[in-house]
Amino acid sequence: MRPTRPILVRLAAISGVLLLLSAAFAMAAGWLPPHRLGPDAIVDALEAHDGRHPGFRRAHAKGLCIEGSFLSNGTGALLSKAGIFAKADSPVIGRFSTGGGQPYAPDGRLAFRSLALSLTQANGEQWRMALDDTPIFPVATPQAFVDFQRATAPDPRTGKPDPARAGAYLAQHPETRAFLKWQQDTPLSSSFANETFYSINTFRFIDDAGKAWMVRWSFEPETPFEAIDKATLGARPANFLFDDVITRLAHNPLRWRLIVTIAEPGDTTDDATKVWPVDRRRIDVGTLVIDRALAEENGDCRNITFDPLILPSGIAPSDDPLLPARSGVYASSLARRDGEHGQPSALASDPQARRALP
Repeated sequence: MRPTRPILVRLAAISGVLLLLSAAFAMAAGWLPPHRLGPDAIVDALEAHDGRHPGFRRAHAKGLCIEGSFLSNGTGALLSKAGIFAKADSPVIGRFSTGGGQPYAPDGRLAFRSLALSLTQANGEQWRMALDDTPIFPVATPQAFVDFQRATAPDPRTGKPDPARAGAYLAQHPETRAFLKWQQDTPLSSSFANETFYSINTFRFIDDAGKAWMVRWSFEPETPFEAIDKATLGARPANFLFDDVITRLAHNPLRWRLIVTIAEPGDTTDDATKVWPVDRRRIDVGTLVIDRALAEENGDCRNITFDPLILPSGIAPSDDPLLPARSGVYASSLARRDGEHGQPSALASDPQARRALP
């Protein structure tokens, strides 16, 4: 199958996000021996891909800190003994971000939009998560991540992916072709505020009796969905997504419902490229309320690694091979940022955004 030009453009747009993850998954899952590829070598590769930007994350470099709370309605306690589901409010630190390792990249790109959260329950245990605005992932295994990264890496001569390599990869990976078709066909939201964010991977909720429930979850916005014309993305202001969040929060908090979807026997739990049937049981377990935004140099999110395997008792990983993949690389990236002089974020550097920050 020969990829069309739009497909290649999309592959290039998301290759920066996948570079970090592909190498991290390969190392953590044992696909590559430690003496050949450690966390520092992976972060080196990311810097080589998107340039070195001291003081910034090596992936999802452009972001905005947010703060708020999770208001549990108590229903989640039927599925998990995690304290976060007690009928109470829990503090939240989080981050909105866009894909890639360039902190000053314009928002007008067809790239992942992400929501990262750290929820702290009453006993101090934390539930961290990294969510994307897609219900499926482009690849299912660590090896596919590695192959995809290699196939879509920019050619030094042109600065773009090599069509022959990308085409050969796509011919062997129908799951990636399906993701690209989904990305092409699905309407794109106009804002972080009216976007749905997905866990993508499957996890296990464990109740007081020791019963395990295989689940995925999503944060579904109370702000009505509004689509944006993808053809106009490149003409929009460089920080339009983040400016929009800052402006909205100056007037009202933003709210999302946390919806837990329960698998039935036979549903795929180890393949993030597969969606579950739409008739699966869905349970509303509470509300995420975001009421404040801060530039990263002023917020607490800057030094948090939103590792999705930092889980409280009552929540555990599934058998998805992509899950045991991020901690080493996140720690390496954090250590480098810690030793570097922090730079103002692109948002604080923008006069309009700086005036809008509360």
